[in-house]
Amino acid sequence: MAKRKSSGFFESVKTVVYALLIALVIRTVAFEPFNIPSGSMLPTLEIGDYLFVSKFSYGYSQHSLPLSLPLIPGRILFSEPERGDVAVFKLPSDNKTDYIKRIVGVPGDKIQVKDGRLKINGKTVDRRKIKDYLMLGEFG
Repeated sequence: MAKRKSSGFFESVKTVVYALLIALVIRTVAFEPFNIPSGSMLPTLEIGDYLFVSKFSYGYSQHSLPLSLPLIPGRILFSEPERGDVAVFKLPSDNKTDYIKRIVGVPGDKIQVKDGRLKINGKTVDRRKIKDYLMLGEFG
């Protein structure tokens, strides 16, 4: 009887360990959850929102792997980012903080902010009012 309880316990532990390993692999190479920490993406993404980010949207490189292991030469399964995509990145000067921003320019574009207005390749991007947004809480 004691042997049966003991083997049942170890079977449960083994199942939990397998589940954790599978979750770790998925988080490392496929998807990762992120929390929106600031109001810079309001009203589309609100403070405290969670999103799952696909890690293979723009392909894989050695920097996609833990510790930037040099197992992949160059980039594989590569696709170009598009205007409007939400991207998550780290600054080279601050490798700890995740920045979540919307892409406004693609390779080859000239981006300017002049008098508070966004310009892409010399053309001012039109702003259109979607709706009034009332922010309550610590900022409003």
